[in-house]
Amino acid sequence: MEVEQQNLNIQTTQNSRLSEIDWENLLFGKIFSDHMFCMEYVNGEWTKQKITPYENISLSPATSAIHYGQSCFEGMKAHRNEKGEVVLFRPYDNAKRFNQSAIRMCMPTIAEDLFVNALKELLKVDHNWVPKNPSHSLYIRPFMFATDPYVGIRPSESYRFMVFTCPVGSYYSEPIPVKIETTYTRAASGGTGYAKAAGNYAAALYPAKLAQDEGYKQLIWTDAKEHKYIEEAGTMNVMFVMDGKLVTPLVSDTILDGITRRSVVDIANDWGMQVECRKVEVAEVINALKNNTLTEAFGAGTAATIAPISSIAFGNDNYMIPPSSQNHFHVKVLNYLNDYKLGRVEDKFNWLVHI
Repeated sequence: MEVEQQNLNIQTTQNSRLSEIDWENLLFGKIFSDHMFCMEYVNGEWTKQKITPYENISLSPATSAIHYGQSCFEGMKAHRNEKGEVVLFRPYDNAKRFNQSAIRMCMPTIAEDLFVNALKELLKVDHNWVPKNPSHSLYIRPFMFATDPYVGIRPSESYRFMVFTCPVGSYYSEPIPVKIETTYTRAASGGTGYAKAAGNYAAALYPAKLAQDEGYKQLIWTDAKEHKYIEEAGTMNVMFVMDGKLVTPLVSDTILDGITRRSVVDIANDWGMQVECRKVEVAEVINALKNNTLTEAFGAGTAATIAPISSIAFGNDNYMIPPSSQNHFHVKVLNYLNDYKLGRVEDKFNWLVHI
C-alpha cells in the first residue's frame, strides 16, 4: 500500500563525527554518516517516519527477515556539483526498481515521492557528509526488511524501511581480472535474479570467494540452464565493445536492470554508436577475444560506475583486454558521467535531482 508523505520527526546528533574523517582516504562502505532515516509498515501503512542519529538497532531473535530472508535494498549516490550543490542521480529509477524488488519479495511498495523525499530529507541533515573531492561521492543505501517476531514461513505483516549513507572513494582502483563462471549459478529463470534481494548476494559469496582465491576480482555469471550465455558480473552489469559496437546482455528475470547500464546505453545511442542489447554467447566473446575484435570489456554499476576489465578467464585460458586509452568508449563515457553528475555538462536526460 502506498501513502503520502507524513510528518517527519527529526532528531539530530549532538556528537557529529565529521571531524574524525580522513576525507582523502575513504574506504568503500566502512564509514557511516551521522544520521539515518527509518519508517515502519504496520497495519497496512507506512508510519513513524523519523531521522535519528546513526546507531545500532534492536531486533527480536525471531525476526522473520533473519530466518526467511525477506529483505531487499538499493544502491545509489549523491554528488556535490561544481556549484557546491548536492545532487542525486536518477533516484526515481531507484525507487521504481526498489518497488519491483519489493513486489517479488512479497513486501509492501513505497510511493516513489515518499522514497525520494526520504533521501532528500536525510541529505539535508547530512549534507556536509557529501565529499567535496570530485572523485568521491556519498553512497546511499535504502533497504527494507521483515520485522514480524514470528518463526513460520509466510510473508511478514510488518516491515522496516531504513536509509543510511557512506562517504566513499573508488570501489575499484584499477582494471579488474574476471573469470567466466560455468559451474555455479547466480540466478535461474523464474527466480529472484532481477531483484536486489539480499539472498541473491549471499548465494554468490562462495563461488566469488573461490574465484578470488584464484586471483580474480569478479565472476561473470552465465545462464543456469546451459552456462552458454553471458549474464552479469557480481557487482555490475557487463558490457563489451566488439567490432565497434556496444554489446550487452538483454535484461531478463535473471539479470539486474542496472541504472548505470541503462545510462551507458542511453548515452551510446545519443552519441550515435551502434548498440546491441541481446543474448550474448560465451563462445562469441571468446572468439572475439581470440580474433582481437573485442577491444573493450567493462562493468557498469552504481558502486563501480565504470570498471574496466583487464582480462577474462575461461576454462584454462586467460585472455587479456587491451589497456584503456582516452579513445576508448568506456573511458569517454566514464568521463561524461562524472561531468554530468558534477554539473559540467547539460542535464539533457533530466537525470539529476537537486537537494
